[in-house]
Amino acid sequence: MASERWNPSVVSLILFSLLAIASAEVFFEERFDDGGWENRWVKSDWKKDENLAGEWNFTSGKWNGDAEDKGIQTSEDYRFYAISAEFPEFSNKDKTLVFQFSVKHEQKLDCGGGYMKLLSSGIDQKKFGGDTPYSIMFGPDICGYSTKKVHAILTYNDTNHLIKKEVPCETDQLTHVYTFILRPDATYSILIDNVEKQTGSLYSDWDLLPPKKIKDPEAKKPEDWDDKEFIPDPEDKKPEGYDDIPKEIPDPDAKKPEDWDDEEDGEWTPPTMDNPEYKGPWKAKKIKNPNYQGKWKTPMIDNPEFKDDPEIYVFPKLKYVGIELWQVKSGTLFDNVLICDDPEYAMKLAEETWGKQKDAEKAAFDEAEKKREEEESKDDPVDSDAEGDDDDAEADDDETDKEADDTEESAHDEL
Repeated sequence: MASERWNPSVVSLILFSLLAIASAEVFFEERFDDGGWENRWVKSDWKKDENLAGEWNFTSGKWNGDAEDKGIQTSEDYRFYAISAEFPEFSNKDKTLVFQFSVKHEQKLDCGGGYMKLLSSGIDQKKFGGDTPYSIMFGPDICGYSTKKVHAILTYNDTNHLIKKEVPCETDQLTHVYTFILRPDATYSILIDNVEKQTGSLYSDWDLLPPKKIKDPEAKKPEDWDDKEFIPDPEDKKPEGYDDIPKEIPDPDAKKPEDWDDEEDGEWTPPTMDNPEYKGPWKAKKIKNPNYQGKWKTPMIDNPEFKDDPEIYVFPKLKYVGIELWQVKSGTLFDNVLICDDPEYAMKLAEETWGKQKDAEKAAFDEAEKKREEEESKDDPVDSDAEGDDDDAEADDDETDKEADDTEESAHDEL
């Protein structure tokens, strides 16, 4: 039997991939695969005095692909959540920065975030909250029908800048992996479930610096510039008698009523109808303008206020990763947090976790939904008085939910 031979090019590719993964520098990796996560993560006292600080559950959730693979999940409604972990301080100068995590909204999130933050040195983890300065904020944000997008906010010169491109996020109740890649050439990529959803440059997709080019404020459109693409045909003439065509004419099918009395009712005149021959005010047909010069555009010039920053992508003192949320309805579960310098390593981690479990998780979710629908379809007869009481209770609940939603929408407006 002939022995199987490896293609040298395939072997080289495999070895190169293994070498790249082995050489990845991992700054922080949290899989929550043991009970010691509480020693690595610091729960903030933010909102604790107001009894509004929410507690985290260590769980795999109501439906999952592996009951032993757990993360941390928000567990109380109408609560603020703030928790962070420390890693050795580093700078991403001359390095690719990869920030990745998985998140699942089991509560069918109506309005709230599933984002995480990278923070620089100099913060107090026990006081970490909504006002704590951060370097990068990244992840999904959902609120009503209008906001269903991925946030990518970068802090530059002490100002938070939101990405200008719309990046739709996932809105179901399953786990999804979000990845932000920032490169030394000031380009970036956003991936969801290992699929690139957006890519571009820090220069064009955030307003970190003034634009390189601006419209010339001194330029004006020349008076003789012809920007009319079509003009009336000078050869087209209005037909004779065109203006004499009436808009309405007597209805030829109208008959004088038999009981009409001219002496008592006056002279009978037939009702009018739209004249099918009437074509409206006459207009000459349009032709291509032979002198058309196109739409005039203001010429662009170098912006005198632009000053390049070759380190626009650099965050020199990254030291913490944190989650800071307000949730009306709890149930958001975070897992597999990664900060490294190698996109290939991040993709491999996503496949080893989310990738291996997604089908089983979907099956578990479908089964849970089936049971829920069966329970809801069961008849639950109640008397009319009880129905009235339930209506009042529902009205009170709706008012409470509305107040909480207003609070959450206000929090979103402040981002």
